[in-house]
Amino acid sequence: MNRISRFYRISAPAPAREMDEAARDKYYRRLRMQAFIAATLGYSLYYVCRTSLNVMKKPILDSGSLDASQLGVIGSALLFAYAIGKFVNGFIADYCNIKRFMATGLIVSAAANMLMGVLGLMHSVIPTAVIFIAFAVMWGLNGWSQSMGAAPAIISLSRWYPLKERGTYYGFFSASHNLGEFFSFLFVGSIVTFAGWQAGFFGSAIAGAIGVVVILLHDTPESKGLPPVEALAHEKPAASADKSVKEIQKQVLRTPAVWILAAASAFMYISRYAINGWGVLFLQEAKGFSDVEAISVVSINALLGILGTVLSGWFSDKLFKGDRKVPALIFGVLNAAALALFFYGGNAMWVNVLSMVLFGIAIGVLICFLGGLMAVDIVPRKATGAALGVVGMTSYIAAGIQDVASGWLIDSNITVAADGVKHYDFGPVAIFWLAAAVISFLLPLLNRGKVKEF
Repeated sequence: MNRISRFYRISAPAPAREMDEAARDKYYRRLRMQAFIAATLGYSLYYVCRTSLNVMKKPILDSGSLDASQLGVIGSALLFAYAIGKFVNGFIADYCNIKRFMATGLIVSAAANMLMGVLGLMHSVIPTAVIFIAFAVMWGLNGWSQSMGAAPAIISLSRWYPLKERGTYYGFFSASHNLGEFFSFLFVGSIVTFAGWQAGFFGSAIAGAIGVVVILLHDTPESKGLPPVEALAHEKPAASADKSVKEIQKQVLRTPAVWILAAASAFMYISRYAINGWGVLFLQEAKGFSDVEAISVVSINALLGILGTVLSGWFSDKLFKGDRKVPALIFGVLNAAALALFFYGGNAMWVNVLSMVLFGIAIGVLICFLGGLMAVDIVPRKATGAALGVVGMTSYIAAGIQDVASGWLIDSNITVAADGVKHYDFGPVAIFWLAAAVISFLLPLLNRGKVKEF
């Protein structure tokens, strides 16, 4: 146990490098950019391993291997495990060597996808109940390992970037969510179309293996012989500078503003995972789109989300001086409007494409703001992982409840025609998804006053 603890422990400071200020600044900027690129690309490949099941639901349903309720439970196994893991691993990551911690999670995630592919190949000779239980266990394991990705990546940004630039680079990093979803729809979706849903799991496992190689994060500036980022950026020392990590983490748990943001993120994640998890099926069954058309339309939101996330941190740093409240409200309203257009705007291709363009941009901004940055802004660097843990736990518990509730609502509103064809009524579940989006932009208004500083 001690050996494992030493392996994952945060790196010890290296001897100070002898260099002038200009050379030191150049070296620092090169290392922080390497850390940023590794975190962004590495986490995008994490996402491929997490979202692969979303593009396989229709083929799995058509194969008769599982039904919608079972897929909902399997999806929720990942989300509930991820929720608890986000909390636990967020707190642990504050103490860790982030490169080793993040790489370990992706190794386990890729292995879980590989095993599910193997089980899928055997589905014709294994009872459905066994497939269901095995998939739920493997996908739950995947959820826990996935929770080892976001906190180390964002802690890397916190350790390497000054406060005045953190929002900008956090926004750039948040594009990794959308890149991962886009890679999943494009890469895994193509594999599923041409080689079957079982092969999709093998494709996502390969993407995960590539991600492990990509993750070359530098742990801390001090581990490279540099001063801490506060000194490099000439920042005023934080009031909590003399407090231990444990003390600050406890204070995070006692801060109402963090929990309000966590609740807002939770409702936002209901609407986000509703589209990512069930949007393809909605277009196929409610609007009669083909598999290729449905996947293509929904994948647009992942691609356009990149625009929202990339610009979100930058414009909030530049135009709002780091205050995210107003843009969070604007894009929260846009998120709800886009969902209303998607559900009730008709079957025309351009309407559905437009709704996914707007949804993608809005959700991209909200993932950045509500999903972490607004909470990180109000806590010290030492507790970055703790803040992300609180937000992540509530977000993914809500997403998991969404998956179970959505599967049940969909199954409960199926009618079977005389010819045996099933017809899905998405009306009730659409109301559930849209209401969550509205609540998500109302909650942050409770933090309009000054938040107590640490």
